[in-house]
Amino acid sequence: MSIRKGNLQDLSEMLILFQDTITMVCKGDYNPNQIEAWKSGADNKERWLDVMKEQYILIAESENKMVGFCTLAQGNYIDLLFVHKDYQQHGIASQLYNMAEKEAVQQQQKFLTADVSITAKPFFESMGFKVIQEQIVNVKGIDLINYKMEKRL
Repeated sequence: MSIRKGNLQDLSEMLILFQDTITMVCKGDYNPNQIEAWKSGADNKERWLDVMKEQYILIAESENKMVGFCTLAQGNYIDLLFVHKDYQQHGIASQLYNMAEKEAVQQQQKFLTADVSITAKPFFESMGFKVIQEQIVNVKGIDLINYKMEKRL
């Protein structure tokens, strides 16, 4: 597996991975209506183009296939961190996260924050994040629970 910086040509594959991961990996923590509402975020082309233009993007690849990605916004916010359903528990999220944290440290950030799903919360805790608060996010009329988390660097 290799990790490289992302670019606009990665967007279509990122969107597929985003939706597939939510569908398959998060189904134990969210009901079908919540999954569909969350996945609909892929339809917000303007938001994703902003991600591609403004965020630090890392892409994990294995055998010329995208197996994960992570984005860092404003130098201290982990916006997106997704790993392909067939590559869970292989250390990919940890490697992506560690590279994003290294970038934040190089930018002299004092902390990292993230809004994370129920599914991702144990991973972020294992990386040293603490829950600041539980949140209810309304997406297209559907409530989803997530957590505002923070880590001091």
